[in-house]
Amino acid sequence: MQFKGKKGLILGVANDHSIAWAIAKEIMDAGGECGFTHLPDRPDDERQRNRRRVSQLTDQYENAKFLLPMDAQKDDDIRSVFSQTEEKFGKIDFLLHSIAFADREDLARDTIHTSRDGFKLAMDVSVYTLLACAAAAKPILNPGGAIATMTYFGGEKCVPGYNVMGICKAALEAAMRYLAYDLGPQGVRVNALSAGPIRTLAGRAAGVEEMLKLYEYMAPIGRNVSHEEVGRTGAFLLSEASSGVTGEILHVDGGYHAMGSPGRLLDRVKD
Repeated sequence: MQFKGKKGLILGVANDHSIAWAIAKEIMDAGGECGFTHLPDRPDDERQRNRRRVSQLTDQYENAKFLLPMDAQKDDDIRSVFSQTEEKFGKIDFLLHSIAFADREDLARDTIHTSRDGFKLAMDVSVYTLLACAAAAKPILNPGGAIATMTYFGGEKCVPGYNVMGICKAALEAAMRYLAYDLGPQGVRVNALSAGPIRTLAGRAAGVEEMLKLYEYMAPIGRNVSHEEVGRTGAFLLSEASSGVTGEILHVDGGYHAMGSPGRLLDRVKD
């Protein structure tokens, strides 16, 4: 994958364990230039911890060209970020959307007991922001450009414990397909990357530790996937190497999603 001369925006890096960071590193190592956003810090946070967590990463890369605060629930913030992106880059070639959130209390309770406010919050942050950011990016995306978002198998099948976020991922995947149609005439592709369990902030909140052993025993390759593997696949979806792929959910989970029974896990149960 070559990204020399390509420019784009990375939304959703929280720290060095973020999948968005793994993807961004692959892009920058291949010659691409990236702009980044971070969660705004509270006015009383003198240490600016949200910005610092990301800047400690981006400061190491010459190809990381800027870092801007963005609250994805605020349209003014989104407009400001894309306006500044246009000022700095002109046109862009890729956009990575790696934004999701649900209240911990709603994640911890059965889906049937999800609060109304919690449902609205999770859907707004995890789904609507893709639509809002794609709309803001549309005028500055080059033909042949690409958008990628992050999903999980819990949007396709019931994964107990994933709860309301599974509903959000199902909606996100539908939004991705409709965006692929809307942006197709412009030559822009839209896809989703469905990673297996990875130790990230979001993953820990969703109970990733409990999933890791299950995937290790059930996935056809008999192990979990790495940040690097997910990073390479995400970069592929944003590169010209995937020029014929759009409206797709690409799984990077060792084949777990293909299994219709526990497979070799049954041998462990017998023990």
